[in-house]
Amino acid sequence: MTGNEMWNAPDIVPTLTYTDLTRAIEWLQRVFRFREREGARLSWPGGGMTWFEVGNGLFNIATPDVTWRLKPDAPGFMMKVYVADLDGHFAHAKSEGARIISEPEDGFWGGRIYRVLDHEGHQWEISQRGRDRAADRWILPPGVTRGGQT
Repeated sequence: MTGNEMWNAPDIVPTLTYTDLTRAIEWLQRVFRFREREGARLSWPGGGMTWFEVGNGLFNIATPDVTWRLKPDAPGFMMKVYVADLDGHFAHAKSEGARIISEPEDGFWGGRIYRVLDHEGHQWEISQRGRDRAADRWILPPGVTRGGQT
């Protein structure tokens, strides 16, 4: 793949959850002048997510979902970190007694992730560096659409 076919992300991508994603997007753009990553907003029945570029940083906002068992009225926080060797990282974390939420799996965006809780219950998504495809190359699962409706 050429450079423009890969998702460009720093090593740490925090995720904030909002119960009203549309309002959050508008507010973050208007009040903080954050720039939404063009073409990367996703929507599905009852939810959605998007990414914002801030300087050379990137963060994600999303509606709460069942993966983390969050109630819609209880916004949360998750950190996404990219690593060079996901399977090695997973094996080490598991051997150290980390609370694994999901085993390594491949995603529709081309990436490979696993999810884990730290010692105080904070949510972490560990992702394989160099696998995420550009947003226009994602193979969306049934029920997920690209664009502004949430």
